[in-house]
Amino acid sequence: MPHIHISLRLLEAKPAFPLMLRWFEHNQVYHPLRQLDTSGADLDPGFEDIFFQTSDGLRLNGWFFPARTNSSRAALVMLICHGNAGNISHRLGMCDALLSTGVNVFVFDYRGYGRSQGRPSEEGTYLDAQAAYNWLRQKGFAAENIIVHGESLGGGVGSELALRERVGGLVLLSTFTSIPDIGAELFPWLPVRLLTKIKYETHAKLARIHAPLLVMHSRVDRLVSFRHSEKNFAEANEPKLFWELRGGHNEMLIDCEHFVAGIEKFLRMVQSARGVTNAPAPSGRASEKYQRG
Repeated sequence: MPHIHISLRLLEAKPAFPLMLRWFEHNQVYHPLRQLDTSGADLDPGFEDIFFQTSDGLRLNGWFFPARTNSSRAALVMLICHGNAGNISHRLGMCDALLSTGVNVFVFDYRGYGRSQGRPSEEGTYLDAQAAYNWLRQKGFAAENIIVHGESLGGGVGSELALRERVGGLVLLSTFTSIPDIGAELFPWLPVRLLTKIKYETHAKLARIHAPLLVMHSRVDRLVSFRHSEKNFAEANEPKLFWELRGGHNEMLIDCEHFVAGIEKFLRMVQSARGVTNAPAPSGRASEKYQRG
């Protein structure tokens, strides 16, 4: 009887369903690339190609770019927690823009990305960010001089880091409120909130974070809607700044000068809150070489 055969097939498939579900979820959240498309030397020949270790024994790769000469912000460092796709070689444009403000920049690859060992997971990315933070501390940066810069998924990573460690500031760039929230928007026909195991609950953490916050987002972002950042901003503690960007989700540098102006305003806010007054905006703007990189 045909219906008996169909039932048997369903029974046979049932044990594999949770594995298939986890595979689907993982592949929606993480899009790592192993191959590096360029080198940090293409931006700054004086960069440092770093390998460091996580608390669970994985070897990660990152690039450290020193602050530009005579910068009044040479004590500050931006720790970039990048988005869910590609690797550090696709973030030279962001590094260049941040370097133009006079800070140091450290960008690293999560486990499974680029030359970093392992396979990405939510807790794994949290441990990766902590390892990058610890590397900066060992290099001599004070905790209050480490500003976490989270791009999209990296905002979820950075928010957790700001709970686990003392930081000087947090930037949420095009960041969602949580994976279940954005998943329910992207897949409205699926019971995402019941099925998902990967959370990155940025919104739920913000009330417990007491560090200066910058939220940056564009109204024309078609992947992560603008209202995610509005909700995140409303939940966060003072001092905080909202900076509206131009361009789509992966076009945050389409108006690089405007982007840098937001970072500049935030850095002045951070330094003012700490009583630092001798920090004028450095002359010049980010080069245009990598604005769409």
